Amino acid sequence: MIVIADGGSTKCDWILFDANGSTRFKVRTKGLNPSMLKRKEIEERLYESQDLADFRRMVTGVYFYGAGCGTPKYAALLEKGLAAFFENAMPVRVREDLAGAVYSCTAEPAVVAILGTGSNCCYFNGTDIEVRMPSLGYTLMDDASGNHLGKLLLRAFYFKQMPADLEGLFRAEFKLKPAKVKKHLYKKTYPNAYLASFAPFALGHQEHPFMQGLLRSAFTSFIETHLGFYTEECREVPVHFVGSVAYHARKLISAMLEEKGMIPGKFIRRPIDGLLEYHRDHHEPFSGDSPLK
Repeated sequence: MIVIADGGSTKCDWILFDANGSTRFKVRTKGLNPSMLKRKEIEERLYESQDLADFRRMVTGVYFYGAGCGTPKYAALLEKGLAAFFENAMPVRVREDLAGAVYSCTAEPAVVAILGTGSNCCYFNGTDIEVRMPSLGYTLMDDASGNHLGKLLLRAFYFKQMPADLEGLFRAEFKLKPAKVKKHLYKKTYPNAYLASFAPFALGHQEHPFMQGLLRSAFTSFIETHLGFYTEECREVPVHFVGSVAYHARKLISAMLEEKGMIPGKFIRRPIDGLLEYHRDHHEPFSGDSPLK
């Protein structure tokens, strides 16, 4: 049996299918970003899932796509953790989340973007994946991601820029205290995931004029910076989006792309189902060199 996973900093989706292509189970676990976890933490998170633990010795192949896996050191760390857990699996392959995003939504040339806890984008020419800007993490980049929206919301709240109606709702939902916020941001692990936990508030109130402005500001930043490296391609091929932020704001993003003369494509909330189709059609998709350039 084969396991496919789509992993982020916040959560990880898994799907197991047998030799006939039939799905045995789907499960969601805590995120597995190897740039933020130690080997022991990776294995602990794997064992927390009873579904994965029950089938781990029956799995013969593992294909993992995830955030933080574009750096060889971190990809190797996660690969070792997965190989120790799925002890009979061969191969165990780990790839960057951009590859998973591409394979989940297209086999044709396209610009493919991720807007989830973090953000990124690339150009797929039908064969190879081209990345023109390195990902430097949530502190410097991740425009329009969940953690970026969370940062904008917290700033608006504490700088008293949020309208009274939204401020009351925000205060009631999160019951924030400055000491608690600072502890999560500067003392605890996964501050990016903490910031992203506020994003559903923005997406859930996106019809409010203030939130429209906040979201437009975030998406404008992404379009001008990240997509700015692919301006010509965005006007010639579709721009596909993967991730919950993009999915829930798809109408606004589509309109903003069209304003720039760009071509909106698919909006996929969770790429795991598309990855299942891809792997059913490609017995050994990781053989040879990586298509990521």
